[in-house]
Amino acid sequence: MDLKPSGEGEHLWLNISKRDQNTTWVAGLLAKLAGVKRNDVGFCGLKDRFAVTSQWFSLYLPGRDLDLSCLKHDDFQIVSAARHTKKLRRGMHQGNKFQIILRDFSVDATALQDRLNVIQKCGMPNYFGEQRFGHQGNNLREAQALISADKLKGNRHGTGLYLSAARSWLFNLVVEKRISENQLYQTSEGGDTGPLWGRGRSPVGGVIGEMESHVLAPWHDWCYALEHAGLTQQRRSVLVRPENIVSDWIERDQLKLQFSL
Repeated sequence: MDLKPSGEGEHLWLNISKRDQNTTWVAGLLAKLAGVKRNDVGFCGLKDRFAVTSQWFSLYLPGRDLDLSCLKHDDFQIVSAARHTKKLRRGMHQGNKFQIILRDFSVDATALQDRLNVIQKCGMPNYFGEQRFGHQGNNLREAQALISADKLKGNRHGTGLYLSAARSWLFNLVVEKRISENQLYQTSEGGDTGPLWGRGRSPVGGVIGEMESHVLAPWHDWCYALEHAGLTQQRRSVLVRPENIVSDWIERDQLKLQFSL
């Protein structure tokens, strides 16, 4: 993380390592163990659950010293701790670093490096990941049920998770169509972005605008629900460009990839 704790302040920052645990679960555990409100726990973003990850959390502890031993839990380990004047909030970090090991993997080394060079230069599809849609797509099924009952009303009503899933699904459909029509790298007329649906007129016209309208036409009920759930229409890049890609063959059939997003 680009922001470093100052060493003093009302917030205790914790660098935590965890395996197969999601961010919100750990935040809840920290609140319970520290005896603070859940809203007094901050973090910059969500990490993948099924991975070994490390990230910073903050605890609001004004005028209170906390023995770190009371935060001991089998689901995570505290790597380091320091005080700071501010709470950690979404988007405060520059990005994430990844290390992935591919096993039982075989490919021509030259072809692989050529492809990685293209990805780093041109980017790759910026899909929302499967975890956004829940186990076996359950979040999408719940979103459909809420839409059918006219109850997809946003986070104030406890349905924000399903609203986000529905919005992400529509975006992915547009990206998929862009790929099939060889239009992923079209950048004119706002073509470098795709819709995060909500109230308001789409700023994109031309071929891309027509394509988006065609893709979303069968999902009229979903678009209508998102428009009336208090969301304003936004745009998200259809491409993501990994940086600092490094590949290393650690075994004959095992490749380690490192990159930043």
